[in-house]
Amino acid sequence: MRTITLEEHFATPEFFAGPARFVKERADKMGGRYLQVLDRLCDVDAKRISEMDAAGIDMQMLSLSAPGVEQMEADEAIAMARVTNDYLADAINRHPTRFAGFAALPTSAPKQAVEELERRMKQRGFRGIVINGHNRGRYLDNKFYWPILEAAEALNAPIYLHPTPPPQQVIDISYGGFSPMVTDMLSGGAWGWHIETAVHIIRIICGGVFDRFPKLQFVIGHMGEGLPFFFQRFEVLPKHVTKLEHPILHYLKHNVHYTFSGMNFQPTFLNLLLELGSVDRIMFSADYPYQSMPEARAFLDHIPVSPADKERIAHGNAERLFGL
Repeated sequence: MRTITLEEHFATPEFFAGPARFVKERADKMGGRYLQVLDRLCDVDAKRISEMDAAGIDMQMLSLSAPGVEQMEADEAIAMARVTNDYLADAINRHPTRFAGFAALPTSAPKQAVEELERRMKQRGFRGIVINGHNRGRYLDNKFYWPILEAAEALNAPIYLHPTPPPQQVIDISYGGFSPMVTDMLSGGAWGWHIETAVHIIRIICGGVFDRFPKLQFVIGHMGEGLPFFFQRFEVLPKHVTKLEHPILHYLKHNVHYTFSGMNFQPTFLNLLLELGSVDRIMFSADYPYQSMPEARAFLDHIPVSPADKERIAHGNAERLFGL
């Protein structure tokens, strides 16, 4: 069974000297697994491929690791996106059957972001966009970003909306008052950035993005960032209130796709499957190197679906969506 994983990360030394400086500082302080993650992020050659082979992973869709370029000054984001996309392009050219990629874009500069997207979608292996959440408190429903969304729809470039911590005011109010590490983790990978991503998707829907760009496709990870639990609850917000063309649930089932990315929990998977009604928008991922590829593959092998549905989750849906 062919396998394609979709939320798999890389980074560069320049990235760790810039927007991800805090990640390197934390790793240097804590050592152990954190240093291993840094080492693996920067490897897009033999070591990574050997781990893929050992885990039974045929292809990774690579994306620039969080926090991406979304919180940088515009001119710095433009330069960093270009450098990291060049790095990714070189990796894809060296290993075209093992890697494909999502282009990082300077969302704070929509004109340059569109130019970067157009450039990358003409290159081998670039199949979509990665956006790491809000841009300094502004979300993609803001029409400031709509040139990017228009270009993504026109180029058939799905957007992987990766989590990022909430704006600092939200962190202070909702997650403050604890030790720095507890606040950091609660506002991040333990809870907050999943909820932040769910809120972002709902803002995109309620802001009319999919009415304006009906063919635009988003991908979110972590079994839906908590959204499937609330699918039916969105009925309390009807069309005559939202002024949208469809109920909120329609967009969640027609414009959004969902990946595993480290959430290897069968009850969570079953909730997603039952709410969607089919596997057609569910795709495999491991969240490497933050999570384990062998554990992700073992989870895939044991999900309670038919062999044909497992094939769709493992590779078929990704091939269709990204043209792989």
